[in-house]
Amino acid sequence: MEKKVALVIGGSRGIGRQVCVDLAAKDYAVVVSGKSLSDASAVRPFPPDPNSPQSTASTVTREITEAGGTALALPVDTRDPKSIDALFASTWKHFGRLDVIIYNAGAIWWASVAQTPMRRFKLMQEVNVEGLYSTVQAALPYFDRGGWRGRIIVVSPPIYSRFFRGKTAYAMGKVGMSVLTKGLAMDWQREGKHDMAITSIWPASAIESAATLAASNDPEQRQDLRHPAIFSDAILAMLAAPPATVNGLLDTDEDFLRNYAGVTDFSRYSLVPGTSPRRIMPAAFPSLEVAEQADEGKRMDSTLVPRRMAKL
Repeated sequence: MEKKVALVIGGSRGIGRQVCVDLAAKDYAVVVSGKSLSDASAVRPFPPDPNSPQSTASTVTREITEAGGTALALPVDTRDPKSIDALFASTWKHFGRLDVIIYNAGAIWWASVAQTPMRRFKLMQEVNVEGLYSTVQAALPYFDRGGWRGRIIVVSPPIYSRFFRGKTAYAMGKVGMSVLTKGLAMDWQREGKHDMAITSIWPASAIESAATLAASNDPEQRQDLRHPAIFSDAILAMLAAPPATVNGLLDTDEDFLRNYAGVTDFSRYSLVPGTSPRRIMPAAFPSLEVAEQADEGKRMDSTLVPRRMAKL
């Protein structure tokens, strides 16, 4: 396969669908992955509303191939590591390479701790942080086969205090995803894998998607939405940036496009022409870098601890 191969987990609707279509337009072969497939040939009219249940991995694949691109629809249940393993095996079997992973799968429930039942909490951890961790674990052997040249883009936020407010259970998983981004980036840097990068991205302003469907149907709230193309454009810019620039970076779509891609006019992304969508993220984020002592002490490696001691 001469084209670079991008696997988009959560590519059926909204932002994920836009990312898939735009990756294909940039000559990537795209694996569009979602919870289920459908008979795309039976959809009328076509293409369907990208934020509706009629938009699936299958219909997005049809959109791409009818436009002359290369795409493959594959199902995945991100709660099941075996399903994720099968997704990677099928991707490699079909294309024989893997260059990019976009983890856009997500479960959402914004409520106080008291109003978040355990079943909702567990679902968010399974789909969000555990699903991402399973994806990374499954991906590593394939990046090894490819000579450790690749990118992972994670949909998770910069870490700051206000993000926890009113949605603690959701934030626990999403911030955990950002911690994985930071930690894996450090692993790769320490291991000398300088052609690898993992980056987190989050919207600076609300974006039209299945999650914002109520807002998009309200004329007043609709003015505060952006088109998903801003998110897709930022991801493409991240993939084009040198690995050292983006490895371990937690950023927003708008800020990355402004600071790294030279974009100054964001009006074209407004869902309602002539409006200026309200920014939902802080103007600046706290640095996670602190003054640390040079001596870390003796680093513990649990893989070297005798199994008998590890059980204690």
